[in-house]
This record gives sequence, structure tokens and C-alpha cells, in this order.
Amino acid sequence: ILNYDIMARFRRRTCIILLLFILFICSIMMALKTLRPDRAGFGDPFGLGLLPELQQRIVLLDNKQNSLNRVQGDTVTRVSNLHSIAVNTMKASMPPVNKLEEELASPNYNFHIFYYSWFGNPQFDGKYIHWNHPLLPHWDPKIANNYPKGRHNPPEDIGANFYPELGSYSSKDPSVIEAHMKQMRSASTGVIVLSWYPPGMADENGEPTDDLVPVILDYAHKYNLKVTFHIEPYKDRDDRSMYHNVKYIIDKYGGHPAFYRHKTSTGRFLPMFYVYDSYVTMPEIWANLLTVSGSQTIRNTPYDALFIALLVEERHKHDIHRSGFDGMYTYFATNGFSYGSSHHNWASLKAFCDSNNLMFIPSVGPGYIDTSIRPWNNHNTRNRVNGKYYETAFSAALLVRPEIISITSFNEWHEGTQIEKAVPKRTGQVVYLDYKPHKPNVYLELTQKWSEKYRKEQEQWLM
Repeated sequence: ILNYDIMARFRRRTCIILLLFILFICSIMMALKTLRPDRAGFGDPFGLGLLPELQQRIVLLDNKQNSLNRVQGDTVTRVSNLHSIAVNTMKASMPPVNKLEEELASPNYNFHIFYYSWFGNPQFDGKYIHWNHPLLPHWDPKIANNYPKGRHNPPEDIGANFYPELGSYSSKDPSVIEAHMKQMRSASTGVIVLSWYPPGMADENGEPTDDLVPVILDYAHKYNLKVTFHIEPYKDRDDRSMYHNVKYIIDKYGGHPAFYRHKTSTGRFLPMFYVYDSYVTMPEIWANLLTVSGSQTIRNTPYDALFIALLVEERHKHDIHRSGFDGMYTYFATNGFSYGSSHHNWASLKAFCDSNNLMFIPSVGPGYIDTSIRPWNNHNTRNRVNGKYYETAFSAALLVRPEIISITSFNEWHEGTQIEKAVPKRTGQVVYLDYKPHKPNVYLELTQKWSEKYRKEQEQWLM
């Protein structure tokens, strides 16, 4: 009987100890679970955090995993290890996947990015073009006398406050075009908005670039990007010349697989044209081209398209509507510079567009500085704040739920709005700005991050 009591007490004690041990293990597991960091996609609204090097590695790993998941057609979470093995076995038996698709973020055709092909250098063009931009005088002679005059002297001294990783490149250099396409694709943009002048025409500091369009289209297609046109204010631009130039673009480039067409709410696929400085032409002239009853109407013809006007002042919204445009964009990267570029006005502009069946395309930018060519224009400078300015603009754009977001810019180096890779450089008396403490591709990574955020939020808008 004594031995039986001892054994019974021993078993009870063992059970109690085992139960306490199990409870202890469960407690530890619950505590660890609550301590585990939340892997939400976008965390800090300014993104890159206090440790940029570490954060960029995390983003890179996440991007690679996302790309791998897309290639495999797998869901984010595995159902089981067996399912994972089955997928990998199938993948091993399939032909190799295109490395471009495997390594780069998928293009977002609702992210349009302004692109300039007006740069030249002696190797490809026989001289420097645009990198040697002149210093522009202030319109008030008294102010102009206080600032330097002359031109920049590349390659060490260029007309920009930042210095490109590719140096003072030529836009005709095939390796440069390919590098640009790869960067834009890595940023998860989808549509290149190409600055365009008619054949034989150019801006006052450049050379004609229309001959380069076929090459840009070919390289864009290689990276699964699309190209639309940013029609600049060429000489004598009016309803007649615009009709002929739109016809020229569609006839010559409209059959290329990289030529962008936008799917409208009615199911039509139409080309899109951004029209810079549209406000300098009277609404009555535009109405001749863009309204059904206009004398030069392009509507309901093979050359019909979506025409997007530049909105600078608030009153322009009424002119844009009267003119027959299909939408408006804001272009400028300086928050507060104009009514259109001021983030706090975007909600009312979007409401106006919605009520008048117009598209509203806000333009976001990483910052602004053009003192290398307008040394008197400090008051319009907007500091990048290590990417925070850019993210604030994206956040403001997403709040109004736009169908398209435009980005100013990929490579407008003169105005310091570029997201192209830039590097630190010091030469003589010139010290260029740079993206430190981040890497040269930081603004490409930020664009890719917000492109993914846009996709996720758009899914919620459509529900």
C-alpha cells in the first residue's frame, strides 16, 4: 500500500510538472509571436527608415521573392511543403524563364514617367547638347546683373545640380537607352511619356530627336514598356498643325507593339497625348480640333485619341473643359509653385474632373532644383529630404484615387527632378548634390515601392 501511494504521488507530480512545462512552452511561443515584427509592405510612411543600407537589402530580398512567386505562379503562402516541392519540380522541367521578367519588377501601366531624349555628346553627336545648357538670365535686368552668365562646360561642368551615374551621355547611345529602359522597368513604371517635337524641330537648346523614336520604341518593347508622347510647344502649334502631327505619329509609330493605347471606360483602346503648355493656345482653337463639331475635328476619326492638357492655374480647368480635352495633368514637381502642382488642391481638381468626365493625372516628383541653369530661382527649390518629399507627393496622389499617376521625371536633369541614378561628384569649384546616405538607385526603389502600394490600394478602390 505504501509503494502504491508513493507511485500515485509520483505520477501526479509528473503530470503536474509536464502540464506546467507545456504551459511554459506555449507562453514562450505566444510571447515570441507578439514580438515578431509586422511585415506590412510599407510600414513607415517615409519608407527607408534609419538604416538605409539594411532597409535596401530587405527591399531587394522582398523584390526577388516577389519576382520568384510571380514566375512560379504561386500564392504568397505555401499550402504545404509537398505543394512547394511539386511546384519546384514542375519549374525544373519547364524551359528557362526570360531573365528580364525574373529579375525586374512588373510594369505598372498606370504609372507614366516623363522622359527626355535631348542629350548629346561629342562621341555620338559631334558636340555636347543640353549638358552645356546656358545660364538663363532673370527677366528683370536689375536682378539679372547680380548673377553669372555664360554656358556650362561638360563633361566636368554640366547644366545640372546632380551628376548622372552614366556621365554626360548621349540619348542616341544604344547602351544608354537600354540602361534607361532597364531602370524605368526596375522602378515598376509602365509608360514612358516621351518629350516630342515634330520632325526638324527642337527646343531652343537642342537638336531634332524624332529620328530616335523608333529606337526608343524597340528598346521599350524589349523591357515590356509602352511609349506615349509629350507634345512640346513647337512653333506655330495650333489645331491644324496638331491634327497633322497626331496623324504623323499614329501613322508612323501606331503599329509598333510598344505604342501606348489606353483602355477607356467604353472599352476603346486610344492613343494618349500629353500637351505641354496647352494653356498658351486659346480654348476656341483647341475646340476646333477636340470637339465633335470643330472645323478640324479629330473626333470619331482613325486619329482620335485621349488629349491631356497641362493645368497650371485654377481657371485653366474651365478652359480645358471648354477646349474638348479628355483630362489634365499637373507636371511641375514643386509643391506650391502653381495651383495645379500644390498637393492640397488635388482633391478639388479630381472632383471637378469626375463631375465633367475628365481624367485627373497628378504629377509627383522627388524634389526640384534648377539653380544650375536659373541661378536666381532658389525660392522654387524643394529639398528631397532623403526621399521623404517624393513619398509625401505619392501619398497625396493616392488620396485622390487617380486612374493614372505621372512622374516628373526620369531624367530632366536641368530641373533636378530626375529619378535616374545619380552619383556624388566634386570637380574644381563644383560640388554636385547626390542621393546619400542612400544608393544611386534609391528613387527607382521608392517608385517601385509606391507602384506596388498603388496596385494594392487600387484593388480596394475597385471593390
